[in-house]
Parts: sequence; C-alpha cells; structure tokens
Amino acid sequence: MRYFDLQVNGYAGVDFNSNTLTTEEAKQACSALEEDGTEGILATVITDSVEAMKAKIRRIVRAREEDETVRRVVVGIHIEGPFLNTADGFIGAHPRDQAQPASVDVMKDLMEAADGLAKVVTLAPECDMGLATTRYLAEQGVVVSAGHCDPSMDQLRAAIDAGLTMFTHLGNGCPQDLPRHQNIVGRVLSLSESLWVCFIGDGIHVPGFALRNYLRAATLERCLMVTDAISAARCGPGCYTLGAREIKVGADEVAQSPDGAHFVGSTATMPKVDRVLRELGFNDDDVAGLCYERPRRAIGL
Repeated sequence: MRYFDLQVNGYAGVDFNSNTLTTEEAKQACSALEEDGTEGILATVITDSVEAMKAKIRRIVRAREEDETVRRVVVGIHIEGPFLNTADGFIGAHPRDQAQPASVDVMKDLMEAADGLAKVVTLAPECDMGLATTRYLAEQGVVVSAGHCDPSMDQLRAAIDAGLTMFTHLGNGCPQDLPRHQNIVGRVLSLSESLWVCFIGDGIHVPGFALRNYLRAATLERCLMVTDAISAARCGPGCYTLGAREIKVGADEVAQSPDGAHFVGSTATMPKVDRVLRELGFNDDDVAGLCYERPRRAIGL
C-alpha cells in the first residue's frame, strides 16, 4: 500500500520545525517515511514568529535542493498558522503569543520563503478580515484549509465562497467540550460537499467509533487521512520537541504536553492509520482512497 500525507511535522526523531534542521536530518526522516510506504508528504511548519517560520521554511526548501531523497518525498510545504483562533482549546499546541490576525503581507513573506512549495495553508476564517488572505491564497493556487478555528456557519460559507476548500484535522484543534449542536464539527460535516475533510486517523485523536460516524456523515469521497506526525513517530516513549515545545510520549505512545493537558501532534505512521481503518471495517479501496488518492487529488496531483 502506498500513502501520501498532507501533514507531517517531523518523523523518525527529526523535527521539521527545529531551528537547526539539517539536510542530513531531513533525509533521515524522508528515508524512514519511504520505508513505511509514504511516497510523498507536505512538511508542516506550525505557528511561531513570522521570522522564525520563514527560517524554518527556508531550511526545508534548502534540504530539497541539496538532497534527492528529500526532494522526492517532500512534495511541498503545509503552513499551519500563524493566523489561528487564540481561544482555549482552539489554539491547541500552537504558541498563543505568536498567533495573529490574517495578513496578506505576512502571507506573502511566508510564500516567498517557500519558493513556490507552499501547497496548503491552515488558517482560522474568523481571523481573516474580509477573507482577504483566503482570496489571495486561492488566487495563487494554494489550498486554503480552515483549522484551529470556530467560524460561524455564515463565516464558513463565506470562506468557501472566497476559496476555502479543506478543513484541517476535524475533531482536533478544538476544545474537549463543545456546545451540543452549534459546534465546529457539525458545521463542517454539514458543508462537507464543499470541503476536503481531514482526520488524524490514529484512533486516538478521534476515537474509532466517532471516526466511522464522521466518515459516514461526510462521505468517504470528501474525506482523507493525515498523521500530524511529530519527531516521535517511529521512536517510542520519550521526550521530544515540536519547535520550541517540549513533548512527552508515554508507554501509550500518545504525544502530549508535559502537563498532559492536550495532544501535541501525533506519533502515528501511515501504516498505523491503515491498521486502524481496517479494524473499523474499511477495505483496500477505501484505505487507498483515504490515505493516498484523495490526499493527492486535494492538492492537485
């Protein structure tokens, strides 16, 4: 089975958000991804200061230029932030003090650093005044994905009209407790005919029964899986990083903040996602669609 992953923060001990990422480290991660059947990824850079994000993006660009394995595996870059909702729960593992309202000028700086490799940008539509940044990105051919956000139904519909086409890891990047009916999960599911809906398919971030329900509600044809993997993927229990963030991985292999308050990415690999889906009753064609075909289609491959 082949896989394609739109959200990889790190892998096999390597953190793509490190301030010291080397080409050799990027190659190590990409070689491990290929060994696990993942033939392509979007290396993901999360919220930090704009200057730090630009530097991290440039390191990934340079690694692609310098190494054939990295160039083959890292098909592009997923910029997740800094235009995110700062409310508790919605901000998730992103540093709240570095999040900011959307800005076309800031986005242009990040895009320039990516040198044509930005394929997906995750932002909060309610933080994009007049949806100017959404429109700008859509005009540039970049997939705009809502995430770490809480737009109203009207805001979500307006964002779709402006060019939003995806939702990042539905069921995560939101508080544990949500209003019974008026919540972001229900809104996205109701508009799934207009969105690619991504899920972290490790059976932990979204419990299996809920994942099956969501896939049924949104329909398989609109859904795809990501790992949201961090450097701990493939490595087992221990202490890891995601940028400046410290992460604790226990015997259960769940990546959490040191205080255990919330998840910080995942330790999942695509083979694990494959196993989870099969345990839920999905077949070869279903898994291929969720883990390879639609992730590629969603970014125009």
